[in-house]
Amino acid sequence: MLKRVFIIALFSLFANTLQAKDLPDFTELVEKQGAAVVNVSTTQIVHNTQQAFPGMPNLPEGDPFYEFFRRFAPQQAPHDQETQSLGSGFIISEDGYILTNAHVVDSADKITVRLTDKREFKAKVIGADKRTDVALLKIDASGLPKITQGDPNFLKVGEWVVAIGSPFGFDSSVTAGIVSAKGRSLPQENFVPFIQTDVAINPGNSGGPLFNMKGEVVGINSQIYSRSGGYMGLSFAIPIDVAMDVVKQLRATGKVTRGRIGVGIQEITRELAESFGLTKLTGALISDVEKGGPADKAGILPSDVILKFDGKMVNASNDLPRIVAGTRPGSKVSVQLWRKGETREVSLVVGEIADDARVAQRGNKRGANPATTSESSERLGLELAELTSEQKAELQVDGGLLVEEAKGAAARAELRRDDVILAIGYIQLRSVEQFNDILRHIPKGKKVALLVRHGDATSYVPIKLDEK
Repeated sequence: MLKRVFIIALFSLFANTLQAKDLPDFTELVEKQGAAVVNVSTTQIVHNTQQAFPGMPNLPEGDPFYEFFRRFAPQQAPHDQETQSLGSGFIISEDGYILTNAHVVDSADKITVRLTDKREFKAKVIGADKRTDVALLKIDASGLPKITQGDPNFLKVGEWVVAIGSPFGFDSSVTAGIVSAKGRSLPQENFVPFIQTDVAINPGNSGGPLFNMKGEVVGINSQIYSRSGGYMGLSFAIPIDVAMDVVKQLRATGKVTRGRIGVGIQEITRELAESFGLTKLTGALISDVEKGGPADKAGILPSDVILKFDGKMVNASNDLPRIVAGTRPGSKVSVQLWRKGETREVSLVVGEIADDARVAQRGNKRGANPATTSESSERLGLELAELTSEQKAELQVDGGLLVEEAKGAAARAELRRDDVILAIGYIQLRSVEQFNDILRHIPKGKKVALLVRHGDATSYVPIKLDEK
């Protein structure tokens, strides 16, 4: 019996030792790097626009009732209110440069940075970039502990990572997890290949560092996915190399310039790849080209697929905006395209993204020239009409067909009345007769790609021809 108890105890000790060896130990990392993490608190003065006379209607001073309300209504002096918010940041240089999120310091009238040794400093914003959510602060100090920058390109999915920050104002809080995915694109965030983790990130963690197990910063904790406002297992960090590229420009000029080429793009699906004869699901499919833009001047067309830009592979469509944005405006670059079953090279001069891009508003597209359907167009379930010259001018197109009705295969592909079909595959459309003639030569059951403008959006829609 004693022997059995001894064996069980020995096995338990062995199992616990093995488990302890398998689990990571973050203590040394936190001790060495924690001092470089700071608390960032902001104060914003909100000007009270409340009327001096509550209940007084908005009357002009010349109105006879204005004097009545002025004399007899109870007066209330307008006053300003202060709102405060908390975030995190980290020191990137011994002389007081600090990195945080742009949204942490947005509209702040006063910024206070508190170190782990409880010292507080007033901070000024050197520059902020809302598109990447990166802000650079400066405090008047020297000899500060600073972080060590890592390379997020070497991160592996499943690798342990650590966050340090001030969630809900609790300074120097440490949470850990793993890398869930890399290169994530989020809605309205085209310039950042986010690192997705399951590290617990909550309000107040924003702007804090994400460490790898070497104690190197690989990202800035920026966003969470949440339905409740708290942590739900989906956290997103800005790769540190992306942030430091922004920092270089902010330190030099206080702002960030980005390249643009004037195209609309979409992802290559299997159906679209089949339509365009691509063997791999790589590249960015061009769905729209801005007239007079850099791509248009270089001869790039809708239906082209960009495979390389300035020597960099475009593995997925969301790679292209980041690569182009990171290219200096005015640079002449080489672009590798896939067009009509073969690759070709073109060169273009990169333009610059404007601060306030204007979006053209599309009007009503009704009132097209009457046109009749035929047996061929019914293979897609479409009733089409040719655009008037006024509509072409309004849409800034040379041709295209208006969808009068969509049913069958077209309805299943979510085409709708008032959509405009600009092209079928590589071929720009000029008339219903041309469209029908093209369809007559396409075998039954074959997929075709229609370039469709729906409102302000233009994209290729793959449709399988009805086999009846």
